[in-house]
Amino acid sequence: MDIVSVGNLTQFSKYATNSVSTAKENRNATFENLFQAAVEMVKETNEYTNAAEEAQISYALGLTDNTHDLQIAQQKANLALQYTVAIRNHVLDAYKEIMNMQF
Repeated sequence: MDIVSVGNLTQFSKYATNSVSTAKENRNATFENLFQAAVEMVKETNEYTNAAEEAQISYALGLTDNTHDLQIAQQKANLALQYTVAIRNHVLDAYKEIMNMQF
């Protein structure tokens, strides 16, 4: 048995360590991007809701008489909220499914 050839295996372990750390960094970056997208979606939903409330107040005070713009603002806010809730429900279902996995 040649011991010198076994000593050369340390070079391969360096590559394995780097690839594992790179994979972890990629997963962290992917999660961060997903999280930022979710935060942006919630902010956008909040903006649509605020715009709908402003349109309602403006119409109630008589500052505008255009019901068409009011309905559009309300529908945008409603669709954004429904979409956000649907995404949240799917994420929670996926989380529950992962937690129920047995290894």
